Formats: sequence, C-alpha cells, structure tokens
Amino acid sequence: MKVSLFITCLADVFYPKVGMNVVEVLRSYGVEVDFPQDQTCCGQPAFNSGYHKEARESARQLIKAFADSPMVVTPSGSCASMIRHYYPDLFKDEPEWKERAIELADKTYEFSEFLVHVLKVEDIEAKFPAHATYHHSCHMSRGLGLKGEPIKLLGQVEDLEMEDLPYCNDCCGFGGTFAAKMSDISEKMVDEKIKNIETTGADVLIGSDMGCLMNIGGRLRRLGKEVRVMHVAEVLAEGGQK
Repeated sequence: MKVSLFITCLADVFYPKVGMNVVEVLRSYGVEVDFPQDQTCCGQPAFNSGYHKEARESARQLIKAFADSPMVVTPSGSCASMIRHYYPDLFKDEPEWKERAIELADKTYEFSEFLVHVLKVEDIEAKFPAHATYHHSCHMSRGLGLKGEPIKLLGQVEDLEMEDLPYCNDCCGFGGTFAAKMSDISEKMVDEKIKNIETTGADVLIGSDMGCLMNIGGRLRRLGKEVRVMHVAEVLAEGGQK
C-alpha cells in the first residue's frame, strides 16, 4: 500500500516530529510513504477569513501536488476537513477543478481514521505509561465525524490510563484566525479547557490537531502547568509501535 503524507503548515513549521512519527507508524504496518515536495497550505486560513480567491490558489496547488497519490494521510483533522468539505464548494463554478477537488477529498484521510478504517488496526504494539486525557478538536469531531477512532487506538496502548475530559466537545479557543482576531475571548476559552483538563488529574493531554495542541500547550506553559501535550502519532511512536 502506498500513501502520500500531507504534513500541513503547523506540523511542518512547529511540529515536524509529528510528521516523522506518522511516517514511522505507517511504515511499521508496511505502508510505503512518499512526500510530494510541491505541497503547500490547504488554504484554510484564507478561506476562513473570507479570501476565497486566495484559498482557491492554494487549493489548486495542493490538488496538483497530490494528483498522482493513491491516498493521502494527514495528522490534522482540521486540514482534512477543509479538503473534504470545502474544496468541492470552492470550485463549484469550475467543473474540471471541482472534479479534481472531489478526487482529492475522496482519497484524503486523517491519521487515526486511516489506521482504523483503512488499515483496520486492532492491536497496537505500544506501551506508554501515563495518565492522560483526550481533546476532541472541533473540525475533526464535527467536520469529519471522527471521535471514536483516536480513542480506539489509544485504548490499545499498554499502561496508558485514559480519563474522559469534561465538556470534551467545547472548543479550545484556537479556531485559526479567531484566536488572533478575538484573543480575549480565545484566552477565556482555553483557560476553561485547562480547568477541565486539570480535573482529570492527567499528566498528558493528547489530541489530533496541531492548532489546538499549540494553543492549549502554549497557555499551559504560560500558566506554569506541567501537563505534557502530545499528538496521537507521538504517543504511538514513542510508545514503541512496531
């Protein structure tokens, strides 16, 4: 089986280890992974800000970059949601590009989604002694309808004790440009999220979107909270997934 990695902007710039871990885990299951060098931003920041023309330019580049990829895997539920739900609509008046957008949408998978639904992983060979909780990001849980997939994977990790996060469906306050445009509200939201994390007694917060992890992790550091923030792929790889 062959797939292409869509690294995303935040992973490429701030969390390159997550991309490396995704490749490590996929290869452990015999998946051949390549990395199209021409890939770029999915266009979500521009799209969410109302700059649809600019978003289409990014989308066209991404569509071309993955044109020859049989499947695309990304460690970001948010970016996968952008491709799957908004790319076809971006090109609603351009039939040829709409068809290509749908083709990319149909073959793009979020990391845990790919492991559970394509590879049918049932037995994770990983051990990660920790007390953890999981943050369900908005775009992944609502946009893609993916909630049980990462939990299923983490539930197979030996010695990983998972606690349910109160109000797990609440936004962390990142919301892409929302955090920059409405920083005061965003701060209140992430502080509420951190209070809920603390009630679990978890020493590790796990998630599937780098934007959320960056937002929560940054606030935790500023508040002097010693909670480690990790992507699902990091847990599987660091736990010795083979």
